[in-house]
Amino acid sequence: MSSAPPTPLRQRMIEDMSIRQFGDKTQHGYVAVVADFAQFLGRSPDQAEPEDLRRYQLHLATQGASPAKMNAAVSALRFFFKVTLARQGYGERLATVRKEDRLPEVLSPEEVALLLHCAPSLKHKAALSVAYGCGLRVSEITHLKVGDIDSARMLIRVEQGKGRKDRYVMLAPDLLELLRRWWRSARPMGWLFPGRDPGQPVTARQLDRVCKAAAKAAGLDKRVSMHTLRHSFATHLLERKTDVRVIQALLGHKKLDTTARYTRVAIKTLGAVRSPLSLLRPPTA
Repeated sequence: MSSAPPTPLRQRMIEDMSIRQFGDKTQHGYVAVVADFAQFLGRSPDQAEPEDLRRYQLHLATQGASPAKMNAAVSALRFFFKVTLARQGYGERLATVRKEDRLPEVLSPEEVALLLHCAPSLKHKAALSVAYGCGLRVSEITHLKVGDIDSARMLIRVEQGKGRKDRYVMLAPDLLELLRRWWRSARPMGWLFPGRDPGQPVTARQLDRVCKAAAKAAGLDKRVSMHTLRHSFATHLLERKTDVRVIQALLGHKKLDTTARYTRVAIKTLGAVRSPLSLLRPPTA
């Protein structure tokens, strides 16, 4: 039974993705999906029929695959058949799955302060503070360079964030002082937060592990990750009546709808809304 696309097909698919400048993670994920499809099929994936795609998707659903995994498979297989094999119409048999619309977990300012206090080292406290103080994604934090800190204009340059876009975020004076303390103690030359190998940046997994450990040490009973700090950044700005379009630019969101969901968890903002029930007057006789 075949467990992966034949080498020529695999290489061609990788070349097609490289031409379109897909990231390494996306390329790895797409190849893995096609390999899994080939294993399910029991033969080379270029011999598949449209009905085989439907059967494979039914197989994933029966196995309890999450909506994210189902949709990732759709994207990969549509690319493989439409681009690499140049077969039109095959992808139309694949159905996308609506994801659950869950509210993001958000910490209170007091909980954030406690979590940062429990960070195990100055390096990690600085990295977690950037996550909350600037709203950066963990992947953006890991790829920060010393030269990205613009103390003259009090900005941090985010180079090639999600969607391959550069942007600037604000740099608070207290965060600048914390970053300076970290720089004076370790003197990083390239990456702002180097990993165990100084020539490589700290990994997202390492930072997320540190964040969870700090939350545990702080006694927080919420599910906390690096992304929780980003959610908290956006929510707390919204509660302080920062314009949602400004928050959108800071977060690097392509669509305003993505940013607007924080209105559903901004407790102070919701609490300030006066219910129409309180405006009713009793009827006169």
